[in-house]
Amino acid sequence: MPLPALAITLLLLFTLGYAAVCAGSPFGRCRKCKGLGFALKHDRKGRPKRGKHCRRCDGNGIRIRTGRHLYNLAARIHRDGTR
Repeated sequence: MPLPALAITLLLLFTLGYAAVCAGSPFGRCRKCKGLGFALKHDRKGRPKRGKHCRRCDGNGIRIRTGRHLYNLAARIHRDGTR
């Protein structure tokens, strides 16, 4: 198989796989707080302690995936344009 055809096939498989993940699970864990909703701090003895509220996910621990966000934008533009 020629190299460009292989690259196109792999790119298509990656794109379709990511679209399936976004459709099946539109939310992922927050990258900043790792899904906890707050920062994890340690006290002087080394024990884990609840830290500050995560501003990126607003304390939910989840975020919307980039692909799902783009799909929502496209659907909103289509819906507003066809009314």
